[in-house]
Amino acid sequence: MHLGFSTMDTPMDPPIAELARTLEELGYESLWTGEHSHIPMCRTTPYMDGAELPEPYKHMQDPYVSLTVAAAATTKLKIGTGIALPLERDLFSQAKTIATLDRFSGGRFIMGVGVGWNEEEFTNVSTQPWKKRYSVLREAVAALRSLWTDPSPEYHGQFIDFDPVWCEPKPQQKGGPKVLFGAGAQVGLKNAAQWADGWLPVDVTLGNTLEEITASINKFRELLKEYDRDPDQYDITLQTMITPDLDRLKAYQDLGINRIIIGVDAEGWDKPERIMPLIERFAKYIPEVA
Repeated sequence: MHLGFSTMDTPMDPPIAELARTLEELGYESLWTGEHSHIPMCRTTPYMDGAELPEPYKHMQDPYVSLTVAAAATTKLKIGTGIALPLERDLFSQAKTIATLDRFSGGRFIMGVGVGWNEEEFTNVSTQPWKKRYSVLREAVAALRSLWTDPSPEYHGQFIDFDPVWCEPKPQQKGGPKVLFGAGAQVGLKNAAQWADGWLPVDVTLGNTLEEITASINKFRELLKEYDRDPDQYDITLQTMITPDLDRLKAYQDLGINRIIIGVDAEGWDKPERIMPLIERFAKYIPEVA
């Protein structure tokens, strides 16, 4: 099992190049950051559980620029979006950006995607219907894969439609980067099982106890079988908001989870001084779960 680290990536956090080098030196497999191009000042969409929106959401840097810097500072550390919001970007520009990043990183990029939770943020930048966002995302990922792999890509769907184009260069990874779907709701789980290369849930969306999380993961594996997907060939990456101890990490390893992404808990997102001590503490666990 691999261990990755997730950062909110604000200007208050440790510089991304320094963070990436530290992770690589200590044996971490990957670095992840999320995406919010903006946060509407006026919104009706509640934050998770109705809590106040954490301040760092307003200061997140561009993930692709930051991950390019991280890739340039390292040689083997994988870099990923956890998660990106493809529906809030121009399709062709995003395809080019990701292909370029994958080439610059030597094929180290992993793309975690989601539909987002903030309706006002979505409608500010997209003309697609919010209530159809899962279907739109499915088409967007299929179109991106075509742009990354086909010599004369084209796509004709209900929401995305374009005739053959040139879209070069292709990513270094043959077939393009792996696409992991971050989803917890039932409709999202079905999409993840149908077309994604992997599943990237947040632990608290699966349950608060190890037993609840175990049951959710086993249920998802059964869903994979319903769609003729081999659970043993499918990437399950768990992003944690409940900071695990070594025993829980080993339990996740026994569950067959491919990767655990740790990070400072939400209450510490505005306390950058907590980042390096956490990284150093979990580095000691890597030999135990690798």
